Amino acid sequence: MIKRLRRPSNDITLPDDRPMKILQGTGISAGVVIARASLTFERPLPVIESLPSQLTAEAESARLDQAIALTLKQLKKLRGKLSGLPDEGRIEIDAMLTVYEHMLSHSRLVRAAHRRLTEDGLTAEAAVQLESDILAAKAGPQPGMPEEEIEGARRREGEFREVARRLLRNLTGVSFRAFSDIPSGSILVAEQIRPADAAVIDPNRIAAVLSEGGGATDHTAIMLRALNVPAVLAVPNLTDLVEEGSLLIVDGSSGRVVINPDSATLAEARSAMAEEAKERKGIGRLRRLPSRMVSGEDIELMANIELANELPLLHRNGATGIGLLRTEFLFDETEPLPDEDGQYEAYAELVADMQGMTTTIRVLDWGGEKGLARLRQLGIHDEAEEENPALGVRGLRLLLRHPEILEAQLCAILRASVEGNCRILLPMISSVNEVIAARQIYERCARRLRRRGVKLSGELPPLGIMIETPAAALTVGALVRQADFFALGTNDLTMYTLAVDRSAAMGSELYTALHPSLLRLLRLSVDEALRSHRPICVCGEMAADPRSVALLIGMGLRSFSMSAASIPAVKRMIRSLSIEACDDLYRRAILMEDPIELTKLVRNFAS
Repeated sequence: MIKRLRRPSNDITLPDDRPMKILQGTGISAGVVIARASLTFERPLPVIESLPSQLTAEAESARLDQAIALTLKQLKKLRGKLSGLPDEGRIEIDAMLTVYEHMLSHSRLVRAAHRRLTEDGLTAEAAVQLESDILAAKAGPQPGMPEEEIEGARRREGEFREVARRLLRNLTGVSFRAFSDIPSGSILVAEQIRPADAAVIDPNRIAAVLSEGGGATDHTAIMLRALNVPAVLAVPNLTDLVEEGSLLIVDGSSGRVVINPDSATLAEARSAMAEEAKERKGIGRLRRLPSRMVSGEDIELMANIELANELPLLHRNGATGIGLLRTEFLFDETEPLPDEDGQYEAYAELVADMQGMTTTIRVLDWGGEKGLARLRQLGIHDEAEEENPALGVRGLRLLLRHPEILEAQLCAILRASVEGNCRILLPMISSVNEVIAARQIYERCARRLRRRGVKLSGELPPLGIMIETPAAALTVGALVRQADFFALGTNDLTMYTLAVDRSAAMGSELYTALHPSLLRLLRLSVDEALRSHRPICVCGEMAADPRSVALLIGMGLRSFSMSAASIPAVKRMIRSLSIEACDDLYRRAILMEDPIELTKLVRNFAS
C-alpha cells in the first residue's frame, strides 16, 4: 500500500554525519520538531487511455454506478471519524465532504461521464478522466483572473480532481494511502497530503507533516492547523532530498526544514523547543487568570462542544461554561434512536459535570447537510430530499413540523436541568411565531412532567434563540419579547447575508464575517438585546478570532463561545486590551463600506 524503505535507528540525540541541507516551504502550523523522517508514497494510478470499451455501455454504466456508490460509502465512513477532530477541523472536513457528495450525485461530472459511455463507447475510467479534466480546467485559474480569485479557483479545480481520483481508484482497484504503519513519533514526509489524508492523521503519533504539494489556504492546511500538528507544505524536491530515517528539524512557523542538522543547528532547535514548552506552561497559568481587560471589564469565554469527551479540554483551557452544546451527536443514524430517558441520562451527566457553570443546550438543528440519514430513517423524506435544504425546512422549522421529536428532547432537558445551571437554545429562527409556538410546547412539556411527578426547578431554564438569519436580526425588536437570551450564530448569518454557501466549491473566497453588511446586522441585534437587558453571546467562528473579538467588544458584546482549543489565544488578547482601544476599532470599522479594507483594519489591529 505504501512504499516503505528500511528504517535506521530512531535515535535523535546525535546529528547524522551526512551533509546538512536546508529547504524552505510554506509554514502551516506552528511548532518546532526534531525527529526522524518516515516517507510515504501513494500508489500511482495506471495510465488511463481513451480507448473503446470491450464491454457494453450498460455494463460500463453499472461499473461507474458501483464506483460512485463505493466512493460515497467511503466518504460516509470518513465522516464518521470526524468526532475526534477539533471543532474547526471538523467543520472544514465536513463541508469539504459535502462538496464531494454533491459532485457524485447527478452532477455535471456524473452526467457527462455517463454520456461518454453511451455516445463514445468509452470505459468508465476514460469517461471519468476526460470529463474531470475538462471541468477542472474550466473551474481553475483563467487568464486575466483577478489575483484575489485565484486561490478559490485552485480549490475548485482541486475538488474536481480529488473526486475523479477517488472514482478512478475504485474503478481500477488501486488502494488509497494509509498512515497506520508509520512509526510513532516520526515526521510524515509525502509528495502530497490531501484533506482526506489529513483527517486520518493521529496527532498523538505523527510528530510533524511535510509535503511537496499544498499551500497556506487550501483544505489540507486548514485541517493540519485544526489538528495542531506542526506542518510545512509546498517544500520543493522534498521526497528527492529526504531519505527514510533522515534526521529532520521542522519549524512550522517559518516553513524551514533542515535535513541532517549539525550540532549547532540541533542545539538551536532544542532551545526553540524549550521556549515553546515554556509558552505552553504560560497557557496553563493563563487558564487560572480571569478573562479581564486592562481597563477592568470582565469578558465571558465559554466553549462550543459536541461530545462529552471534550469536557477535559474545556476545563483545562478555563472556559466558564458551555455556550453551545450540539445535541446531534446523540442521534447518530448507526445507533438506535434515543428516547426521552436516553437523552436525559446524557444531558444530566454533562450538566452535573459542569459543576454549576452554564450549560447551553441547543435542540436538534437537523436539515441542511445535517441529520439527513436519520430523517430518512424516520420517514421524514420531504425535508431530507429538498432541492436546496439550506434554504428550506431545517432547525426549529423542521421540529415544529414534527413536535414529537422536539417534545421528547425538551422533556429530557427539563429533567436534566435540576442537575445544574442549564439554558435551552432554539436554532434557525426567522419569525416571532416560531418562538411563540416553541415556547407553548416547552411550557406544555413542563406541565406534563409535573403531572408525572417529576421534580423541576421553580423557574424553568431560560429559553433562548439563535440569531443566524437576516430575518431574525432585522426583527430582533419583536423577538426580545419572546426570548430570554440570544446567541449570534455568525457562521450561518454570514452565509445567508452574503448568499455564499460556506461549504460550496464556488464563491468560497467571498465568505467572510468581516463584511460591512454583517456588522450592521450584528449591531441591530446587540443594541436591541442591551436595551432590553437580554444576555447575548457570539457562538460562531468570529468568537474564535482574537481580533474579531476585539471588534465585537467595541460593539458592546461581553460574552463569547468558541472551540475550547481557541480560548487561550482569545483570553491572551483580551487581557492585553483596553475598552477604549476596542471602541476605537469598532467606530472605524462601522464606517467602512469595503470588506477588503475592513478585513485589513481588523487583521492589523494590535499587531
